[in-house]
Amino acid sequence: MKEFEIIEHTADVGIRAYGKSLAECFENAAKGMFAIITDGSKIDSIGEYRIELKSNTLEELLVDWLSELLFLNSAYNLVFGEFKVNLDEEDAKLSADVFGEEYKREKHGYGVEIKAVTYHMLEIKKGSPCEVQVLFDI
Repeated sequence: MKEFEIIEHTADVGIRAYGKSLAECFENAAKGMFAIITDGSKIDSIGEYRIELKSNTLEELLVDWLSELLFLNSAYNLVFGEFKVNLDEEDAKLSADVFGEEYKREKHGYGVEIKAVTYHMLEIKKGSPCEVQVLFDI
């Protein structure tokens, strides 16, 4: 099963991520977002960060998750390539360990700058396999 695919939209770019579980979909959505940011370059797992979030719904949690990663990218110049997500679907809670490194233009190239994670066309499909879709404002 592929992890994610990039989808084009009028003035945006997005991803459709797949997984055996919703937690794996959240991981693969993050991988897809950083593939867009780094033009698919290799990201080494040098630093480790812990993220804990609680939202009202799973849809909000997905947006909050990707927005938190985007904040770390823009505020601290970090990119991530490995994600270990634990998800409490009933309470819309997430705890994750994320691994990455400082962005270096010569290593990570020129990807697309993502300004924000949007709710436009946001989808979460539970099942076997699971699927999530999210669009980014660029």
